[in-house]
Amino acid sequence: MSTRQRRQSKLKPLLVPALSLLVLGYFAYHAVEGSYGLYALEKLQAREAELTAALGEVRAQRAEAEHQIALMRPESLDSDLVDERARQALNVARPRDLVILLDPRSGAESQ
Repeated sequence: MSTRQRRQSKLKPLLVPALSLLVLGYFAYHAVEGSYGLYALEKLQAREAELTAALGEVRAQRAEAEHQIALMRPESLDSDLVDERARQALNVARPRDLVILLDPRSGAESQ
């Protein structure tokens, strides 16, 4: 009785490393290009910088509004401020007030 011997394939020892490289390449690609990859991280950091700048602007506006509200409180009420706000809201002036008209297009004094 004879035994049959198989010849060893030259590609068989390369199969596991080749598959490992393919899997590694897949994960490396998605680590860079994926929705949670490096490019997405850069976009998120840029968006964070934009939102941080916008937040600073909103906080400054809020601080200004809180300051104006504090000036209008009864315990710190300034009569000149109330007079100024009332004239501005009602669009009136006293008879002896000096009124300077501005050109609405350029903001310069009109002749």
